Amino acid sequence: MIRIGFVVEGICEKLLIESTNFHTWASQHGLEICHPVINAGGNGNLCTQNIKPFLEKCHIEANPDKIVVLTDLECELCVTAVKARIGYDKVNQIIVAKKALEAWFLADTIAMRRWLKNDDFPGEAMPEKTTGMPWERIKEIATIHHKKKLGPGRKKKPFTQKMIEQFNFSIERAANHPDCPSAKYFLEKLQQLIE
Repeated sequence: MIRIGFVVEGICEKLLIESTNFHTWASQHGLEICHPVINAGGNGNLCTQNIKPFLEKCHIEANPDKIVVLTDLECELCVTAVKARIGYDKVNQIIVAKKALEAWFLADTIAMRRWLKNDDFPGEAMPEKTTGMPWERIKEIATIHHKKKLGPGRKKKPFTQKMIEQFNFSIERAANHPDCPSAKYFLEKLQQLIE
């Protein structure tokens, strides 16, 4: 088993990495997710001049074999720019969710149907290419497809908790979506860490 430590952009990414489903997937692929998952508290802290204390905390508290950083693209022009901004030599892998982590939720049609209480929801065709941010698209979808017309709420953390704990979000299902390449890349790059 390869021990993987994570430094993540925010609480939603932390919840995903700490989830039972993700730990099960990791274990099935020869990976052990170390605790604690380090929350950097925003992508502004994931830059060369600010990331060092988070990496040190990960090394000291989690004692991983390898460290992965998980962040969002948000308004950056490209993944390469985000990786260059982080650009720290003690990181084994930098994973960038296209636009935002919520695009991965959009890519899991089964979890979305459970949340919407609507088995007729057709799925999101291009979850990483929404007109606005994926969070805004989730709100739009709720007004159209949710059986009770309930939105995701104002805060992302409770919605993320529900997607993971109640609606059984699966990163594997998101990665299998034909137009969610960053989720697929995430799983592929983690598997490569054991090679």
